Amino acid sequence: MNAAVPEHLETGKPADAGDLILERRHRLVREFLPSPGSHLVDFGCGNGAQTEWFSRDFRITGLDVSEHQIREFVVRMEGTNRTDGMDARGIAYDGHVVPLESESADCAISFEVLEHVEDEAQSLGELFRILRPGGVLAISVPNRWWVFETHGASLPLLPWNRVPFFSWLPKGIHDRWARARIYRRREIQGLLERQGFEIEHSAYVTAPMDVVKSVWLRDGLRATVFRGDTTRVPMFSTAVLMIARKPGGSGGARPEPAG
Repeated sequence: MNAAVPEHLETGKPADAGDLILERRHRLVREFLPSPGSHLVDFGCGNGAQTEWFSRDFRITGLDVSEHQIREFVVRMEGTNRTDGMDARGIAYDGHVVPLESESADCAISFEVLEHVEDEAQSLGELFRILRPGGVLAISVPNRWWVFETHGASLPLLPWNRVPFFSWLPKGIHDRWARARIYRRREIQGLLERQGFEIEHSAYVTAPMDVVKSVWLRDGLRATVFRGDTTRVPMFSTAVLMIARKPGGSGGARPEPAG
């Protein structure tokens, strides 16, 4: 196993349908992706709640290591209202080699998945391999500077696993107890560039407050402190978003998203 894998690495929990983060991610990345009808791969598709936002525009392949999640994904995709030719399939894979041909995808998305994989470099290398030249990868990972540990930590003597500022501790201490990796912006950029990707855009994604149970508090926070899809203040962000491109193809400049 890769030495960088936290001792207590766990699989992630997909966002629920209706969560603001699903709409926000789609809004942030859609204009960077190719034209409708292209082949989109969702790496770590989970139950398909996120993929559904892209399903009307793209031919979809969902990948996940959980056969249970793939079954949920397939059921959800069958229930979506897609135009003719926008097929969707779900594939369970072994977490190592993506079962798709090289240069078979026009674009790929992966939201809060890389922190759970066994080998980051291999996973990103596989995404690079399956993308056509000029293909786009939209990926987000947990932001180290968010106040709370996004995925929690298995801390001794502390039943509450989301201790404030735990993610700010040195990497060696954090990774000993954390249930997933966490990243600085320059760390995820470096990982992508070492696999050959070129970075087109990056942003701190504003905390969506989906986990806040009180509706009035959640809506109040969204209307004040956590307004907008992106933020310049790292402490207000739960995730780092990267738009990366595989060199080659027709390429061409893409507009940067608003916000």
